[in-house]
Amino acid sequence: MAVLHATEPLPTVAPADPSGRQPSVPLAKRRLPAGRPREWYVRHNRRLKAMRLAIALLDAGAHGPGFVHDRTIRAAAVRLGIHPPSTATCRMVRQLMHYPR
Repeated sequence: MAVLHATEPLPTVAPADPSGRQPSVPLAKRRLPAGRPREWYVRHNRRLKAMRLAIALLDAGAHGPGFVHDRTIRAAAVRLGIHPPSTATCRMVRQLMHYPR
């Protein structure tokens, strides 16, 4: 599995859509604003990782936060090619999956 660097775009893998629509493409990455406290960047990156994992789990058929354990979330991270999340990030993934869509 290839390692992604910060400047490379994320790969898009979407199931074939029978309606013929194109899968959504991620937005171009922009530089983060300078001058913020380090905790802000940590929180920001944690949220991005949690959103990426929550979307992947929902697309894979996870039914809700009660059915997704840390081991499942970490396995999804390995499949996506990102570092395994911490317990706090796993908790955030479950919180994101709880919100109505």
